[in-house]
Amino acid sequence: MTVFLQSVLSGILVGGIYALIGIGLTMIFGVMRVINFAHGELLMLGMYLTWGLFNWLHLDPFLSIVLVAPALFLWGAFLQRAFINRVLNALPQNQILLTIGLGLVMSNSVMLAFTSDYRILTTSYSSSSYDLFGLSVSKPLLYAFLITVAITVALYGFLLRTDTGQAIRATAQDREAAQLMGINVGWTSVLAFGIGAALAGTAGALISPTYYIFPQVGGAFTLKAFVIVVLGGMGSIVGATLGGVIIGLTESLAAVYVAGGLKELVVFVLFLALLLFKPAGLLGKTRA
Repeated sequence: MTVFLQSVLSGILVGGIYALIGIGLTMIFGVMRVINFAHGELLMLGMYLTWGLFNWLHLDPFLSIVLVAPALFLWGAFLQRAFINRVLNALPQNQILLTIGLGLVMSNSVMLAFTSDYRILTTSYSSSSYDLFGLSVSKPLLYAFLITVAITVALYGFLLRTDTGQAIRATAQDREAAQLMGINVGWTSVLAFGIGAALAGTAGALISPTYYIFPQVGGAFTLKAFVIVVLGGMGSIVGATLGGVIIGLTESLAAVYVAGGLKELVVFVLFLALLLFKPAGLLGKTRA
């Protein structure tokens, strides 16, 4: 029973970070209907920026979020204005190819600058844990989870209670109707992509103390984010949150009761099974 509870606890903590990655991707898709296959590379940039701030300025990775998030927001806004905006009305395959290309440019640029060597960000608490009723709670994962919860609550408040947040929600619901109501959908798209990139960068900063940092790390997280978003329901922020926690729990339990090397396979089997019975995802709605 202790092993099961330990696995559930670890899965929830990791799932919280996964949820943040998924929320960033669903923000972009919800407003622009563009699936950003460079999302993992934005997370990778956040990891490298956090690593650089830690090594050069000795800034704690969790405190570095105050610099990483704005930097990734500006970078995401630039990508949207310079590249993504040009293909909003293009064929879906053109949008996919563009975002894949942007991801390749970012990962290869980082490889040229820092080589493909694995890097580790080690803090004084990286291997520390709390004891909770006989269960071991990793300090970096717990801190990351609490920060994720705070960011998610703040984002929900922003989307529900501010005029800008309501404009983003209106644009996500019906882009043409929002434009007819006087909403600047172009600016809203830039803002949504910037927020999505900032959330990806923040997730990168949160996961950097517990994960290897290398230029190709984004590929795995792009695929994982896509699974989370589809699992929860395309365009649903609540669904992305739920999907992230489910993926975290599935990975953790599969690593213990199946095999550590097969946990990814179990996730994709679950993903395919859900799509077989509920193609729109857990909280998604089928579109005409």
